[in-house]
Amino acid sequence: MPGLKRATLTFDNGPDPGITKAVLDILRRRNVGAHFFVLGKHLVAPEGRALVARAVAEGHFVGNHSFTHEIPLGDDPRPDAVAAEIAATDVLLDPLVPGPKRFRPFGGGGLLGPHLLSRAAVTHLVELGFSCVLWTSVPRDWVDPEGWAARALADCLAQPHAVVVLHDIPGACLAGLEGFLDAAEREGIEFVTDLPVSVTPILEGKIVGDLDALVAAGAEHRTSAPSDAL
Repeated sequence: MPGLKRATLTFDNGPDPGITKAVLDILRRRNVGAHFFVLGKHLVAPEGRALVARAVAEGHFVGNHSFTHEIPLGDDPRPDAVAAEIAATDVLLDPLVPGPKRFRPFGGGGLLGPHLLSRAAVTHLVELGFSCVLWTSVPRDWVDPEGWAARALADCLAQPHAVVVLHDIPGACLAGLEGFLDAAEREGIEFVTDLPVSVTPILEGKIVGDLDALVAAGAEHRTSAPSDAL
C-alpha cells in the first residue's frame, strides 16, 4: 500500500545466553524476523553456538560482526586483522549458518566513516562472496535502555525503509523491545528481513555502492561501483 513504512531489525554483539534467548522468544511470539550479527568470541562456548543454531532454525539471518569487537577494521594496525576478526569468526559460523555470508563492520558507536573497513577487508569480503551490511538507525539502546524505543520509532516513521541497530546484550534493547514492537504495529510499520541496497555497498561479493567514505586509505583495491552496478 502507498506510504507503507518498512523496517528491518538487526541485533549486534551477541549472542548472550540470557538476552538473546529472550529476544528470540519475543520475535517468535510476534512473528518478526531479524538479522543477528554475532561476535566470534561468543561462539567459542556451546551456548553461543546453540543460540545461533536456534536463530537460523527460526528463520532469522545470522552474520559476522568480527571476533573481538575492539578496534574498527579501518583503524586496526595489525597485518592479520582480517584473519583474526572476520575469518576466525567465519570458522565458527560456517557449520551453523548455511549462507549467504553477511558481515557488519564495527562502527564504534554507530558512526559511518573510513574507520569501518580496511582495503584488505574489502578484498576479503569480495573474494569470499560476502555482503557488507550497514544501517540507517542507531537509537543507542546500550546507552539508554528505556528511551531508545522512541528514537527508533521516530527513525522508522521518517524513513521508507529503516535498518535499525539494536544489541542483544545486557542493559540494552530488551526492556523496551515489546513496547517498541507494539508502538510500531500501531503506526502500521511492517517488519521485513530484506535490506535496501543503500545499506549493502558490497552485495554477495560485488561492489555495488561507493565505499570511498567507508574504507581507510592505504591500498589499491577499487572502492567505487561500476556505472551499471546499481
